[in-house]
Amino acid sequence: MMFRALIALMLIAGSPAVSAQTYYPGAAWQHRTPAEAAINPQQLKDAIDFAVASETTAPRDLVLNHYQTFGREPFGYAIGPIKERGDPTGLVIHHGYIVAEWGEPQRVDMAHSVTKSFLSSIVGVAFDRGMIHSIHDPVRDAMAPLQVYNPNPPVNKSDRLAAPDLVSLFETPHNRTITWDDMLRQTSDWEGTLWGKPDWADRPEGGAAEWMARPRHRPGTVYKYNDTRVNVLALAALNIWRRPLPQVLKDTIMDPIGASNTWRWFGYENSWVILDGNLVQSVSGGGHWGGGMFINAYDMGRFGYLTLRRGNWKDRQLISSQWIDLALTPTPAEPTYGFMNFFLNTDRKLLPGAPASAFVHIGNGANMIYVDPEHDLVAVVRWIDSKAMDGFVRRLLAALQ
Repeated sequence: MMFRALIALMLIAGSPAVSAQTYYPGAAWQHRTPAEAAINPQQLKDAIDFAVASETTAPRDLVLNHYQTFGREPFGYAIGPIKERGDPTGLVIHHGYIVAEWGEPQRVDMAHSVTKSFLSSIVGVAFDRGMIHSIHDPVRDAMAPLQVYNPNPPVNKSDRLAAPDLVSLFETPHNRTITWDDMLRQTSDWEGTLWGKPDWADRPEGGAAEWMARPRHRPGTVYKYNDTRVNVLALAALNIWRRPLPQVLKDTIMDPIGASNTWRWFGYENSWVILDGNLVQSVSGGGHWGGGMFINAYDMGRFGYLTLRRGNWKDRQLISSQWIDLALTPTPAEPTYGFMNFFLNTDRKLLPGAPASAFVHIGNGANMIYVDPEHDLVAVVRWIDSKAMDGFVRRLLAALQ
């Protein structure tokens, strides 16, 4: 298989010695053999073999998979693109150098909720630039009116007499109190419908009678993973940037870290707004109803390495260390979650075999970017059973010993 051939090649090919300075990959990403990186090659191979053997049992046809899972929820039909996935794939990056890779690392696949880490990061850039004064400010204070594009307006104008011309995301008494911090930590309990998806329809709990009638939780007090609310954050971010978020991400993060030109960030067929006279698609924060980031493993690895280096890339601070500190601060209502989608290893609950300082960008699939500051390590693993993530990490860290 590819990963066996690559490791064998790396063992004999040789590479320049590791510099004393922090290494950042350029257009060409340098490799090191396991031996040069002081990694046990057999144990590294064992970890990779484990990841491949632990491939998720979900169908590779992700349209079929959608309608077997999220598509069964109320209003669960897909409204964004979905792509068939590839083989189990991954990279191991140690001190910035690639020491192993397997599968199809150049293949562009759905990253699902890893997208949320990209979203929170460009919110962070907005914060760093003063576009958001405080994460504890109500989001409503920064919102301009929004006009949703309707390609099929009613012929009879009286049919929409009572319909609002503009979208107001944060105008109910509850939503007015929601802060950026609440949105980023998924503790807002935002109420409403966006892009045809009611907030209660994502992973609904309890009986149907409770879905629309339950009391709202005070923002910041209860954690609930919810893609409608994530998409509200994406639209709010679009509103303050006044530019398509994929362009913002490209200019502020992806181009500076040397990412390829093959990644794409999609929204939905109905998530179009009129912004400053232009049609702009509001992107989604994951693949729950399709869309989100479509990206290869190398670009995921570069992003993971950026977060390992606390937002620094060569001579540029792309994301402030202050923002990274906030992203890695445990959420009181869910201590294994920081800002989306920085999953934390608080008290080693998420990954018992990893240091408590490790964190993971996780998406459905599972797609994971494991970031381990203690070992100066990043690992991208795609299409692994989520229950096997800790087993992979344990084997990987054993190879470093």
